[in-house]
Amino acid sequence: QVQLVESGGGLVQAGGSLRLSCAASGRTFNNYAMGWFRQVPGKEREFVTAISWSGSTTFYADSVKGRFTISRDNAKNTVYLQMISLKPEDTAVYYCALQVQARRSGSWFRESTYDYWGQGTQVTVSS
Repeated sequence: QVQLVESGGGLVQAGGSLRLSCAASGRTFNNYAMGWFRQVPGKEREFVTAISWSGSTTFYADSVKGRFTISRDNAKNTVYLQMISLKPEDTAVYYCALQVQARRSGSWFRESTYDYWGQGTQVTVSS
C-alpha cells in the first residue's frame, strides 16, 4: 500500500510563487517515475509534469514550461513542484502520482500509467 500526501497549496497573487510537496510512504518509490497533474472543476485532469526516478528525465506541459520545475529527493521519498510566475489559469487542484512499474517515458503524460494518487492540494491564483 502506498500513500501520497500533497502539501504547499494555497492562495497567491498572479506573478507569485508556490512550492508543492508530495511525500510518499508505504513502499520505496525510488525506482519509478512520478508526476503532477491538475484539475479544474468541470474539466478533465491534465498532465503538468513528470520526472524519472533518477531525476535526469523530466517532461512538462507546454503551458508550464519555463515556469514550473519538478524535482525529487529519494532519500526523503518526496517530489516537489516549484511554481513561479503563476497565472490565474494555473488555479486548480494539483495531484501527485506514482508509477510502480517501469513504463515508457513517452507515456508519462497519461493518467492511466500511474498507479497511486494523492488526495490533491488546491492552488488558487488571484488576478
